[in-house]
Amino acid sequence: MRQCAVIMAGGAGTRLWPLSRRNRPKQLLHIVEGQSLIHKAFERLNAVFGPSDIYVIALADHLSAIADELPDLPRENLIGEPVGRDTANAVALSAAILHERDPDTIMGIFTADHLIRPVDKFAEIIKRGFDSAAQNADSLVTFGIKPTEPHTGLGYIQRGEPAGQGVWAVKTFKEKPDLETARAYIASGDYYWNSGMFVWRTATILGQLGQQLPVSHDAARKIATAWNTDGGSALAKELYTNLQKISIDFAIMEKAPVVLVVEMALEWLDVGNWTALPAAIGTDPTGNTRALPRAVTVSSKNNILVSEDDHLIATIGVKDLVVVHSRDATLICHKGEVQRIKDLVAELDDEFNGQYS
Repeated sequence: MRQCAVIMAGGAGTRLWPLSRRNRPKQLLHIVEGQSLIHKAFERLNAVFGPSDIYVIALADHLSAIADELPDLPRENLIGEPVGRDTANAVALSAAILHERDPDTIMGIFTADHLIRPVDKFAEIIKRGFDSAAQNADSLVTFGIKPTEPHTGLGYIQRGEPAGQGVWAVKTFKEKPDLETARAYIASGDYYWNSGMFVWRTATILGQLGQQLPVSHDAARKIATAWNTDGGSALAKELYTNLQKISIDFAIMEKAPVVLVVEMALEWLDVGNWTALPAAIGTDPTGNTRALPRAVTVSSKNNILVSEDDHLIATIGVKDLVVVHSRDATLICHKGEVQRIKDLVAELDDEFNGQYS
């Protein structure tokens, strides 16, 4: 039975503006240890799979940049979506293509925009997930991050009865909770953060898609059949563009009859906005985080300073700021306001007709 991994790399990462743009999503940014997040995702998976068994699904417009970022990835393992239609359709298309190539396949779905450490522990847990999918043919397997705080920006998974070493049946999926509810989840010991990573047989997930999301299922199967033909890209554009945008959690996971969760007790960081960087790359003695070659700080503390080139950022007497330099734009905001960057980008779209997005 073939085992392979699919990296979903379709997110835009608006909250990491001005470095993250439409044509350069956050997973391609070199802001953590001089490497991109997608490169780190590939390296993690390469500890479990050979490059020939690792695939990436992303917007077709981004595939050239991804290929440059991952020189060891076979080019035929790049799957291009004509447009973004959320994770359910990305899963459907990649599962259909892999099933067409080998119907006896177990596939894992992995994210491109997280930091997960240490790699050896990650590899051990991933193998446990694949074993669970192999032993339980009708199951969908997800990975639950053991929570370290009552996070209100993540979904939660409630575990039920044990189903193996480090594996439980899933009782319920929970939406992003308020702080009081999140604290109750943590206190119970029965909840995990929803990682957005999964393992299943291609036949099993396609069967669930056929029941719960038949239009997307049928489109994906037709596209997969024609994928390597001259008319494959035109058919993909025709069928994919009008599909319903919906996540795999809403479309399938919350409705599936048999779902298992594998515990991930390791360091998992969602690099979703600039305030995630201190945990990812650390701080200096004054609490400043420097994701850039050159910075000078005088009487400044707890700032986040970011640039990908040799542009110097210098600060005097400031604290709790985010300063991000790109070739054509500079962001300065309070750390407590980073969630509003998405709103800022929307305003820039209106005022400058997409020039800076």
